[in-house]
Amino acid sequence: MKALSGWILLLISVFAYADDNSLYQSMIYKQGEQTLQYRILYPQGFDKHKRYPLVLFLHGAGERGSDNTLQLTHGGALFADKAVRDDYPAIVVFPQVAKDQYWANVSVNRDTQPVQLQFSTAPVPTQVMALTLALMDELVAKPYVDDRRVYIGGLSMGGMGTLEMLYHRPDMFAAAIAICGGGKEQMATHYRKGMPVWLFHGEEDQVVDPELSRRMHSAIVAADGQAKLTLYPGVGHDSWTAAFAEPTLLPWLFSHQLP
Repeated sequence: MKALSGWILLLISVFAYADDNSLYQSMIYKQGEQTLQYRILYPQGFDKHKRYPLVLFLHGAGERGSDNTLQLTHGGALFADKAVRDDYPAIVVFPQVAKDQYWANVSVNRDTQPVQLQFSTAPVPTQVMALTLALMDELVAKPYVDDRRVYIGGLSMGGMGTLEMLYHRPDMFAAAIAICGGGKEQMATHYRKGMPVWLFHGEEDQVVDPELSRRMHSAIVAADGQAKLTLYPGVGHDSWTAAFAEPTLLPWLFSHQLP
């Protein structure tokens, strides 16, 4: 009952902040002629002489665009919540993918349900992935970022991007959350040993096959990673609502740090 009450209270809190994007500063990262729009949230009372955890969150396909706002639709409210900011002062970054682009190097066929996805065993970063990697390299090097407490999360297309990002930067992230995502299992052999990854998926997901999360969970465990898998019975593609409401989600995430 106590866990259920906490779940309800967190949901109320998240929806109460659902339309408030004003706390996130609108930014553009430039590399040559290429640009990446992103939003960044700084802790309350931010002090550049202190060091803070950094969270990167990758949105789903439905939030692609050029408005530098849609990417906050799912997850933005969670990190903007006052109680969360009080308990977990952190810098939070939400980049945005342009229309028809993908975080992960994946071939997508939407003519079937679930969609057909073909991942590369040795993925070359997409344009937006390369820009995000470069942005993260710059941010993590800032003196006010605690480089032992850098985290990543994402949902759907962003869950796939999260699992690929761990391949490209195995020593950058202290922990990861992948919601209704997927990837090529062989990537896990390149992850940092002991990498904590919490995967979530709805068992009735008709967009992204939950078997993808099951396989990645097994692959990460086999590669000496610390993988958790939470499957939601009767839940379809929207497993992020339940994942964001998990009372131990943020305590678990922020409890990890690099050796």
